[in-house]
Amino acid sequence: MLRKLFKFHGGVKPQTNKEQSTTTPIAPVPLPDRLVIPLHQSVGGHPRPLVQPGDRVFKGQRIGGADGNLSSAVHASTSGIVRDVLPAVMPHTSGLTTLSVVIEPDGEDRWGELDRINVRAATPDELRDYLRDAGVVGLGGAVFPSHLKLKPGKEGSLDTLVINGAECEPFITCDDMLMRERAADMLKGISAMRHMLQAREVLIGIEDNKPEALAAIQAALSASGEKGIEAIAIPTRYPAGGAKQLIRVLTGIEVPHGRRSTDFGVQCFNVGTAYSIHDALEHGRPLLSRVVTVAGNVKAPRNYEVLIGTPMDHVVRLAGARHDTDRYIMGGPMMGVRMPAFDVPVVKATNCILVGSPALFPPPPPEMPCIRCGECAKACPADLAPFEMYWFSRARNFGKTQEYHLFDCIECGCCSFVCPSHIPLVDYFRFSKSEIWAREREKEAADTARERFEFKNLRQEREKQEKAEKLAAKAAATREKVAGETAAPGAAPAAKPGGDDAKRALIEAAMEKARQQKAQVAPKNTDVTNPGVQAEMAAIDARRAALEPPTETPPPAGQA
Repeated sequence: MLRKLFKFHGGVKPQTNKEQSTTTPIAPVPLPDRLVIPLHQSVGGHPRPLVQPGDRVFKGQRIGGADGNLSSAVHASTSGIVRDVLPAVMPHTSGLTTLSVVIEPDGEDRWGELDRINVRAATPDELRDYLRDAGVVGLGGAVFPSHLKLKPGKEGSLDTLVINGAECEPFITCDDMLMRERAADMLKGISAMRHMLQAREVLIGIEDNKPEALAAIQAALSASGEKGIEAIAIPTRYPAGGAKQLIRVLTGIEVPHGRRSTDFGVQCFNVGTAYSIHDALEHGRPLLSRVVTVAGNVKAPRNYEVLIGTPMDHVVRLAGARHDTDRYIMGGPMMGVRMPAFDVPVVKATNCILVGSPALFPPPPPEMPCIRCGECAKACPADLAPFEMYWFSRARNFGKTQEYHLFDCIECGCCSFVCPSHIPLVDYFRFSKSEIWAREREKEAADTARERFEFKNLRQEREKQEKAEKLAAKAAATREKVAGETAAPGAAPAAKPGGDDAKRALIEAAMEKARQQKAQVAPKNTDVTNPGVQAEMAAIDARRAALEPPTETPPPAGQA
């Protein structure tokens, strides 16, 4: 029974250029002189370094620990010595740096002690945690941590697990060769994913220009006897490999703006991710390498099994780069990004090293004014209005670009491909996104600063109030104490509170208290045993008494 297929809006048919790199099997890459392994290779937080310069590491040893739930671990790709942990240029067109571990291989490629898990006895949550620590991420380009995507959602199960074997981008054939050569192991990984997601069925979508891969998958399915898994040939049309587009083609479900595919009972994974999950669960091997296509301006295009952290020029030399090479592009010609240097490392997101030259990729024609022909809207697979987003991006009216659903743009490049005015539309959209993100970060920083300032003011006001309350309580206690002393025997009679007599009574009580305290204090240094000093002190006291005025003697009783 043939499954009904659906169509997605737009798309283009560029020249594929895939045949050149599929004539020979996947080849290993010799160890380079050094490996530069970035700690941040996936969506989410930056893994924390677990090694220091001078440490000896083994193949598969964890060198970067997952930082929070939205993160994934990083491991040493071979055995050797850690030479440095420092910021190094990352494989991104910006040329920015990221914290990386530099390893000098010892040539032994010795495995360390690997963590193993009993797949059949473990719960889905335990399997997901294990995949997080094994560094497994999506190998289709988004590099989203796989352990998070393997959660079935609120319902606890999925209707359909979609496996993406479309590989629609020109020049790239790493998934094609993986399916041809490792179909059985890939199916074992799919079975484990199906178990974790409790999926009812599995659909493997493969473009119809890959008949060898489709045949290999179908043969592996027949040999395994697995039920509920189906390999389906879909029409070749770029970008059929986009997650939303492939889900639309296979199931007819169109995931709307702001929603996730799991809300509709569907989840999508790449075939390379399925194979890496099998490798981790069955053999205990973390994600240390991946299949990479080397194509373009080289003598022998081919697919290689490349260790993460290997310099790109080390891999390209095996394919024989031509003398007029002037650039490396990570990815394909439609969505790939130009590398800032030839020696940037291969990372988990590297599916292709496209070697460029002025002849292969000539400079684009000069940009002309937009004629509002609407060809970009016809080709857009996300059903957007690229010409409207272009005008507002150019005018820096970023609010309007968002009204036209800028962030639904998958940056596939179809609009730029068909534009008769040669406008680099995707570059404008990337610029708008980066500006919006920058403004959001500035707004968050300003909001945080304002909250901190307001909290500081509240704290200072609270401290002032508490201080005033303490002083008032202390003053009240003093008044009560003084009032109690004035009411004691021998003290002045109590006067009405609030009048002059009361004030005078308080003053007299305080003076009396001071006199009593003074009388109780004995003069210091008066214990003199020297007779001469005592005589001198007696003379001083006599002179002081002579100077004091005489005290009047009261008259005897009965005299006036």
